[in-house]
Amino acid sequence: MPSKNKTVIRSMDILNLFLTHSNLSFNEIIQLSGRPKSSVYRMVVSLEEMGLLDKDEDGKYLLGLVFLQFGHLVSERLDIRQAALPIMKKLHDKVGEAVHLIVQDGKEAIYIEKLDTKQRLGPYTEIGRRTPLYAGACSRVILAFLPHDEREQYLEQIDLKSIASGTITDKERLRIHLEESQKNGYTVSHSELENYISAVAAPIFNYNRSIIAGISIAGLEVNYQKEMLPSLVKKVKSAAHEISQKFGYT
Repeated sequence: MPSKNKTVIRSMDILNLFLTHSNLSFNEIIQLSGRPKSSVYRMVVSLEEMGLLDKDEDGKYLLGLVFLQFGHLVSERLDIRQAALPIMKKLHDKVGEAVHLIVQDGKEAIYIEKLDTKQRLGPYTEIGRRTPLYAGACSRVILAFLPHDEREQYLEQIDLKSIASGTITDKERLRIHLEESQKNGYTVSHSELENYISAVAAPIFNYNRSIIAGISIAGLEVNYQKEMLPSLVKKVKSAAHEISQKFGYT
């Protein structure tokens, strides 16, 4: 096992001590971990520098506030999944297409829930799948509703790579699509992540009108021709709005 992995595991052993202790002195950490003083010192200093450990007024160590941030993110994502699933099922019954729930994870989107298409053929997806924010309706609808500065920073840093025949690889064209999504409240994609697969997506907001997820329906491109889109758009936007209301959006 590489030394880096051993270091991470030993650091986790120290953090795990705080699952049963609210705070610990340096000597208590040494005693409970059973590791040499010099080794514990290096790990504790590193954990403190990263914000994973803090010191209280008595000089004892406790878990850092960064864990509250991580916990909040995990809790929010689990809450979204739980709140969205019944609405996703209703949408799935109406359209018979694949229904996806996606959240942002850094520069990517990640699928956290899905209902498969009732058709024989359909898009390939799985919970945990990651896609770039610029490609595919559900991913791009998140990008479209990020704060302007955050969106522009992403566009400046990202290298647009072709994934399927319809992937947008020109940044100015991408900006036009993002502006249209903001104006219309939904996004459509054709053959961006998979050839011959289309999707329609809408944003999910929370109480302060921040984007927290995207919901989409996806299936064979032939079922997403121009004359068919209004009905699909109406249904996915309605579902997104219903989920948003559960998070205080008005």
